[in-house]
Amino acid sequence: MQSRRVFLASAATSLATGLANRLGAADTRSMAGVALEPFDDLLTQFIAANAVPGAALAVTRDGKLVYARGYGYADREQNKPVAPTATFRIASISKPITAVAILQLVEVGKIKLDDPALKYVQLKPFLANGAKVDDRWAKVTLRQCLQHTGGWDRSKAGGFDPIGMPARIMQEMKLNAAPTPEDVVRYMMGKPVDFDPGTRYAYSNLGFLVLGRVIETVTGAKYEPWVRKHVLTPVQADGMYLGLGLPENRTPAEVTYYDSKQRTGPCLYAPRKGEQVPLPDGANNIEGYEAHGGWVASAIDLVRFSSAFDEANKSPLLSRESIKEMWAPPPHAAKNSETYYACGWNVRPIAGKGNDKRNAWHSGLIPGTSTILVRRWDGLNWAVLFNTEASHEGKVLSGLIDLPMHIAADAVESWPS
Repeated sequence: MQSRRVFLASAATSLATGLANRLGAADTRSMAGVALEPFDDLLTQFIAANAVPGAALAVTRDGKLVYARGYGYADREQNKPVAPTATFRIASISKPITAVAILQLVEVGKIKLDDPALKYVQLKPFLANGAKVDDRWAKVTLRQCLQHTGGWDRSKAGGFDPIGMPARIMQEMKLNAAPTPEDVVRYMMGKPVDFDPGTRYAYSNLGFLVLGRVIETVTGAKYEPWVRKHVLTPVQADGMYLGLGLPENRTPAEVTYYDSKQRTGPCLYAPRKGEQVPLPDGANNIEGYEAHGGWVASAIDLVRFSSAFDEANKSPLLSRESIKEMWAPPPHAAKNSETYYACGWNVRPIAGKGNDKRNAWHSGLIPGTSTILVRRWDGLNWAVLFNTEASHEGKVLSGLIDLPMHIAADAVESWPS
């Protein structure tokens, strides 16, 4: 089996050769368009091969937007194409955004990463049937929430992810509406954690909902407007917003979502509560995802956000020290780990490129949506957003597009200035 490096090199050479063979017939297009043709080729072929309704791609290089395009349909039934500025649910790419908000509060001395989360979570636990709060909840720190080591393991026998169980939470808490982020945290505060906090990694959406409550307590503001003002507006990405469940409540720029499995469920939101609807259109509690997976964004806004860290000394969001902290390996990571999960980002150190060279990325996955945001060590950032989550073979789209995007980027020989 070829190594990743050999495969990337050979595939990039093949793409570049194909591009060179077409240049003679491309004189009616701008040279910038021809130079970036590997992205055109990849995405047009990818959506056709994987039966994807629509997609958007944006790329920055050295802090400048060099490419933005929509592909396929934002709404298949209305033959509405995807615009470069179309907005998509980004799912768990919301986590790096929340992480930056937390680190900003650390910078100004409002909180410390190793503070107990419950120091700032001013919610009354929901205790059913005489339950008691697990003592280990008091040991969960902000850093552990950021690094998915807080003690919650949805894959463990008996464990579960509360974001996927809105009906259960509504029934047990006797709620008349879909659970809010506060409801979910209160509900889980009455459940035992799955392992001792800080001892190992297990991906947890709950930890980021806890961080959302910390932001609200410390700032005295609601999560969405505070994050938009302090994280998104400084990088001109304030067109982002938290998603809404019902299609009729969304903005015209937002795409239609297509669950690859065509699943349905009872609607969680008035006035259609209880009606059978597609999962992306009200049967999933998108309005409760918030800090862990609720944001809606264009691909352009996402690369504006990620390129804010291209030059650590000039970032409009965080200091150089905070950026270093954001991408530092967690205590549990093995020495010289090939990859690890830091504070809100997956990280891959680049061997031989110096201690500060790394790729950082995050993907997102919910019914009707698959997304990926990549910040490469060489000054490239890209975001790829899809309005379905899997191929016709059931493979997650973000995983399928990841390596080919690196190949396409490496095939570009001349970037526009």
